[in-house]
Amino acid sequence: MKNKQNYKILIVDDEANILKVLSALLKKEGYEVTTAESGEDAITHLYEEGLSVVITDLKMPGMDGVELLKTVMRYNADIPVIILTAHGTINNAVEAIKIGAFDYLTKPFDRDELIQVVKKAVNTYEYRRSDVNIDFETDEPIHIIGRSQRMQEIYSLIEKIAPSDSTVLITGESGTGKELVARIIHLKSNRAKGPFIKVNCAAIPRELVESELFGYEKGAFTGAFSQKPGRFELADGGTILLDEVSELPIDMQAKLLRVLQEHQIWRVGGIKSVKVNVRVISATNRNLAQEVEKGNFRSDLYYRINVVPIEVPPLREHREDIGDFVNYFIQKFSRKNRKNVTQISEAALEYLINYPWPGNVRELENLVERLVILSTKDILDITDIPEEIKLRQISRQQEVPTPLKGIDFKEIVKKATSDIEKELILKALKETNGNVTKASELLGISRKSLQLKMKELGLREEE
Repeated sequence: MKNKQNYKILIVDDEANILKVLSALLKKEGYEVTTAESGEDAITHLYEEGLSVVITDLKMPGMDGVELLKTVMRYNADIPVIILTAHGTINNAVEAIKIGAFDYLTKPFDRDELIQVVKKAVNTYEYRRSDVNIDFETDEPIHIIGRSQRMQEIYSLIEKIAPSDSTVLITGESGTGKELVARIIHLKSNRAKGPFIKVNCAAIPRELVESELFGYEKGAFTGAFSQKPGRFELADGGTILLDEVSELPIDMQAKLLRVLQEHQIWRVGGIKSVKVNVRVISATNRNLAQEVEKGNFRSDLYYRINVVPIEVPPLREHREDIGDFVNYFIQKFSRKNRKNVTQISEAALEYLINYPWPGNVRELENLVERLVILSTKDILDITDIPEEIKLRQISRQQEVPTPLKGIDFKEIVKKATSDIEKELILKALKETNGNVTKASELLGISRKSLQLKMKELGLREEE
């Protein structure tokens, strides 16, 4: 994890004293802190670089904490939102968690509990950014993109299993869209009107896993000043996604198995069980069968959560869908950033189709967002593609020399890029019978840009 100073916390409260106390406490812990006295003022801070966590009061004049939560989720669903609430409005805070809030704290808050919740939120923020699941806008229809046979098979399987309550295990590399698949299963199920609660098993400190999943009773441990429901209780009547389930400690795996078998949970410090009606979907980027063989994952739990397996393929295995993804993201980020980018040239798309995409769909999404923001044209073209993408594309087609002592790496990249640009321009000229104007249209660049590039590459002389 990065140094705490690299994480910025936004605190929103209409009480100046609360802002002062929380700021001092979190600054002492090493975090960078910014404050706002209203929901409306907080919105301007969403665009600040490096914002990692939002802590907001629930009840405020004007825009309240729930509306701010929804705004943050629309802007960047990766940013965890912690709700501050008085004891009398705990039910409202629980409802906020079902909407998407990360956690809540009651006033007056306990210093140690606050620090733990913020630490957990920062872990989750870092996890969400690195996990590279497909992002989505909460006010847009949620759907899977892709017309390839692999994706069609997933659509068909979702339609079959969604109406049931069977446990589902979604596997695939980071960034393939496992969370999105889980959400669509939930939305197509009979539980669609119930909550969808996601738990990042990899982001929860080991000592907090049990209380996070199953909740705790007042006085169960130092700092437990009130009863607090766990994620299973919050998901009652809906679906819970146990993301990176392979990261659960062995002792918690046994307790989870018991919950799956008996449909009831035991809060930490509790003396009686609580019945829960929850569908469990698990996800992981690891091979759980191998983890079972290594002794890292219980075989009985593996068989219990693996009733219906779904494997989401990496992007490199369904490259025919890349064009659909690119067009979708262009439209999405053009609307979000008020840009007029409408499409991508065929030549530029060819670069993207041949790139290996180790970060899968989120890597592609992040790249398209970057291209849309920086573009000054209506059409993305070859000149917009970053050098690292061009180099990866070339490396798939030919052996790229390894930089050795005394060899300029940038020169290698520059030459390799020039070679492929030359190849694409010659191909375009051949297809248009040497018509520069038509060739520039085919490549998605201006006639003047093509002429300059031809001169730079010595193609005028060859012509």
